[in-house]
Amino acid sequence: MDYRERMRALREDGDFTQAEIGKLLNKSQQGYNHIEAGRAELKIEDLIKLCEFYNVSADYLIGITDKK
Repeated sequence: MDYRERMRALREDGDFTQAEIGKLLNKSQQGYNHIEAGRAELKIEDLIKLCEFYNVSADYLIGITDKK
């Protein structure tokens, strides 16, 4: 599972919309959608924010480990 799939799974498990997570990252819903869909890259600053928000490690989010 790549990081985009993990991002989507975490978002859906938490019942968050793309617009809500986009707002967290100071992006529009469309901007966030582009990251999940692979049309844009995830910036390291956004990776950190997502890890803190979901309370998971960066290793988990990027697929190095399956332990959150």
